[in-house]
Amino acid sequence: MTRPARARDAGLACGALTAGELNSIADVPGVRVGHRTLIEGEVRTGVTAVIPHEGNLYREKPVAAVHVLNGFGKSVGLVQVEELGTIETPILLTNTLSVGTCCTALVRHAIEHNPDIGRETATVNPLVFECNDGYLNDIQALSVTEDHARAAIAAAASRFDVGAVGAGCGMSTFGFKGGIGTSSRRLELDDKSYHLGVLVLSNFGRAGDLRLPDGRIVAPFRKQAERSDPEKGSIIIIAATDIPLSDRQLKRIIRRSGVGLARLGSFWGHGSGDIALGFTTANVIAHDEMADIVGCRILNESRIDHLFEAMADATQEAVLDALVAAGSMTGRNGHSRPALLDVLNSPLSDA
Repeated sequence: MTRPARARDAGLACGALTAGELNSIADVPGVRVGHRTLIEGEVRTGVTAVIPHEGNLYREKPVAAVHVLNGFGKSVGLVQVEELGTIETPILLTNTLSVGTCCTALVRHAIEHNPDIGRETATVNPLVFECNDGYLNDIQALSVTEDHARAAIAAAASRFDVGAVGAGCGMSTFGFKGGIGTSSRRLELDDKSYHLGVLVLSNFGRAGDLRLPDGRIVAPFRKQAERSDPEKGSIIIIAATDIPLSDRQLKRIIRRSGVGLARLGSFWGHGSGDIALGFTTANVIAHDEMADIVGCRILNESRIDHLFEAMADATQEAVLDALVAAGSMTGRNGHSRPALLDVLNSPLSDA
């Protein structure tokens, strides 16, 4: 029998809204994702790139917002997004100690396509997010290079792998193997179809706290006692949409990612870095705009509940997507994480 590859293949759909064709962040036209996965010796890490549109991001900046649920994290670039409400580079995800390397790679990438950066025009704000994969990965090896980051950008496509790939290679979730997951929802507004898509780098949750959509609570066989341990993982949530929104509306929407995490059993512990970033491809700010006044279409606020629901459902399912696709893994010092499906399919499971 073929092993399920996505959450829905395993019967773990979330909510009543309709998913997009790919059930992916790439259901938003123009959005692409690429990975560079590193597995060698005790290294289990990598880089994942999210590309918001196919143009020059520095010249055509998507409107964006960021929301920090719990800020025990080392991400870069959030302050300017909070202040200006736009993004101007690809978004890179990686391990905690590789943030600086990926920042430099993004700066070089931006300068390559915009030689005036820092000379005739402003500098650039690279966006890098991280989770700590040090349980499975030799994080002190500093294995990620600028070339790996550039390779992830170059590999970006509308169809991409999920699970233990790219930045998700060494991540853990609720005591199981975690990683990259994605999901989307299709929304009808003014008789036109739009999408909201979510991608997660899932590395959070205490073993024994995971709750499935049907209410079952699932724990790894090996150590149910981990429930007494502190919750100190992290999750990065990237949301994309083609619905016209302001940065204020985006912030309200991505804040609802916390609903999806809570449904799964998380309470965002003291030591967790739980951060959401959202952008819309429907409102783009030109770097070289000459007009004094520019137009901006936004959603009728009385319709925003549709996006709140979509954000909560897609975040919840994206995490389950990562858990289903990731499989099991053994890494540094023999540390291992089991696959969620191995536990669910075992006759010894209470789930």
